[in-house]
Amino acid sequence: MNGKQTTIEKLGRVAVVMGGNSAEREVSLKSGKAVLSALLETGVDAVGVDAANDLIGQLQRQGIDRVFNVLHGRGGEDGTLQGLLEFMKIPCTGSGVQASALSMDKVLTKRVWLSLGLSTPAFQMLSADSDWAAIIAALGTAVVKPVREGSSIGMSIVNTAEELQEAHAKAAAYDSEVMAEQYISGSEFSVSILGNEVLPAIELRTTHKFYDYDAKYIANDTQYLCPAPLSPAAAAQLSDLCWRAFDAVGCKGWGRVDVMRDGSGRFWLLEVNTVPGMTDHSLVPMAARARGLSFAELLLQVLIDTLSETTR
Repeated sequence: MNGKQTTIEKLGRVAVVMGGNSAEREVSLKSGKAVLSALLETGVDAVGVDAANDLIGQLQRQGIDRVFNVLHGRGGEDGTLQGLLEFMKIPCTGSGVQASALSMDKVLTKRVWLSLGLSTPAFQMLSADSDWAAIIAALGTAVVKPVREGSSIGMSIVNTAEELQEAHAKAAAYDSEVMAEQYISGSEFSVSILGNEVLPAIELRTTHKFYDYDAKYIANDTQYLCPAPLSPAAAAQLSDLCWRAFDAVGCKGWGRVDVMRDGSGRFWLLEVNTVPGMTDHSLVPMAARARGLSFAELLLQVLIDTLSETTR
């Protein structure tokens, strides 16, 4: 207990940075409130900070020693917050500037994976004058995504040229860059990483067309199978693939890798999340529980990682 108390004291004053102005603001506020509450119960000197208003001033006035980042989406997950905190010499949980910026961009992430021979679905970039029919002919059923958004915001699954054009317009409302990715029919998995350990995989089952925003944060019929019902060989293969994908883009501390498995059993990388959700529906806490870690223990482990370095 004394050792734990000493460690908590070393953490100093912790700002749980949340909210912000991205499309994921509401989810971030939910995550932030859950993290803040658990840290306070554990005895950490923590304070909530909404990044939407005078973030620098708040951090300075509060005398912050380090930041627990739960600022999902742009501003918090794309290297912006990480760069600010590095400049201010305030340690922050999770990945640094470069890895955060790279992972937020789904296309750049895929290009890194492809360069290393890691399997990820084929894709094409979309624009207002794209040849919609040619893209559908090349990809077949496609998933249209804003390149730099999370939580499945702006996503659609399409089968025709007309649907593709409509989906592009929908996604373009969230990002100037939009991609169409080959749809992989099969099972969906999420694999969390904590420090140097890959946590038990979770298989996601939903009655929705795909694991969309509603299935993630609102619906109560989404099924989470943890550990995922995989053979030991398949589980090891998935774990290795996700670690290699996470490491390839320079991520560290904690994060989550999303994967599809097709009918032949092949795994396909979708994306990396460097600031995963921490709501009551979230996946990293679920995987941590399967590993025997409580929510508070998970948070402390993420925070303690920042003690090993002064700044990123």
